[in-house]
Amino acid sequence: MSDDRILVVDEGTTGTRALVFDGHGTRLSASYSEFTQHHPAPDRVEHDAEEIWRLTLDRIHDALQAADITATDLVAVGITNQRGTSLLWDRATGEAVTRAIVWQDLRTAPIAAALAPEWGAKVRQRTGWTLAPVYSSMSLHWLLENDADLRRRAEAGELAFGTIDSWLVYKLSGGAAHVISASNAVVTGCYDIHTGEWYGEWLDALNIPRAVLPQVVDDSGVITTTSADVLGAEVPIAAAVADQSAALFGQGCLRPGEAKTTHGTGTFLDLNTGSTPVISDHGLSTIIAWRLDGVVTYGLEGYAPVTGAAVQWLRDGAGLLGSAAETETLARSVPDTHGVYFVPALTGLAAPSWDSTARGLLIGLSPGTIRPHIVRAALEGIVYSIKDFIDLMAEESGRSITVLRADGGASANDFLLQFQADMLDATVHRPANVEATSTGAAYLAGLAVGVWKTPEDCFREAGDDAVFTPSMDQATRDALYADWGRAVERAKGWIHT
Repeated sequence: MSDDRILVVDEGTTGTRALVFDGHGTRLSASYSEFTQHHPAPDRVEHDAEEIWRLTLDRIHDALQAADITATDLVAVGITNQRGTSLLWDRATGEAVTRAIVWQDLRTAPIAAALAPEWGAKVRQRTGWTLAPVYSSMSLHWLLENDADLRRRAEAGELAFGTIDSWLVYKLSGGAAHVISASNAVVTGCYDIHTGEWYGEWLDALNIPRAVLPQVVDDSGVITTTSADVLGAEVPIAAAVADQSAALFGQGCLRPGEAKTTHGTGTFLDLNTGSTPVISDHGLSTIIAWRLDGVVTYGLEGYAPVTGAAVQWLRDGAGLLGSAAETETLARSVPDTHGVYFVPALTGLAAPSWDSTARGLLIGLSPGTIRPHIVRAALEGIVYSIKDFIDLMAEESGRSITVLRADGGASANDFLLQFQADMLDATVHRPANVEATSTGAAYLAGLAVGVWKTPEDCFREAGDDAVFTPSMDQATRDALYADWGRAVERAKGWIHT
């Protein structure tokens, strides 16, 4: 088992990573690079899919070289990806015909708002998701409505639609497979979680032709093989899984009631709810945690779309940081935020508010405000954004959440995780490996080819790096959170639609 080698391609919102793992789940090598963020208008976020593909091949080459292996040494390839980002490509040439529309993009917000009165309740009950711009199906609708030639080609079956996992499987297989994993399909907003089929009535309302849609496959299972012309060997592509689902699995949250937070570009809180989907009445999202051998495990998710990205904005936009690593030292240099709150609604508010017209807000500034106060407020804002929906999650799932696992790049920040434990009144575990997304994809790929026999086998050697326990009294917690609520109300409804 220790000699097995698994390649993972981890496509995030801001960069591409390729990693090699062994049969113990130990990372042997990794290669990473950022890709270009395109903002052709204030409400738009796009990626160049061809750039992502070129970088993916480069990163794979570097990761294999760093691990001192070639593609012939691999037993499996696993893919994990940013979920709502979607694109169209030409089936004949395999080339993207549009830039990818990123899940943060808001161009479909007016369309979603117009459709919500008639369709909002229906699609939420059938798909588990609140009708919102994050829907990949909304992006596809926009593309076809705004380009007559794309519509003609889509209806003729000349174009393929998919999320980033679909794109990578297609490219790695040399065009042999047009698929989407179940955990990614649910985020398109047009997948019926009760029937396990595309939601035809909604597709008709959006005027989306069936011919453009991919086949839905298991998250763990051999989908196809890589093309020897592309990768240098025919290797089973044995997992394709949405990033948050991969992290939930990678954190070992295998049983109902176990939950994790992932601190990346956005912050996601996911709860394993078992074999029964929980449909939220308060804006939380029902996810397919994973589908193995045709059997679905469901989850409940709340997310704040801009958290780590807010720290990135402090660094690159506002120029208040030289690096994200400075945030912990700066936050600890002051006893509190001096009354400052930072609502990181740079692209709107998600659950439970779902207000795409909200915008980022920095409030409470006074003559005594200094840079560390603002930086600390940004970190605290990440945690408040989680608290906004964790109580709803516990109520709707019927399960108290008193233990959380934390992963993602920002989970290395001790201040952030201690404040999370304090505000959520929950014990927070940070695993020894905080790259749970890529690890989860490796586990799921390895399971499909027999590296591990059961999901539990993956975690025989897993352990914690640190554990954070709550130390804040309830009165302080309530007072801080009440003022956060006041700040959020002031951030709402800023953009006129």
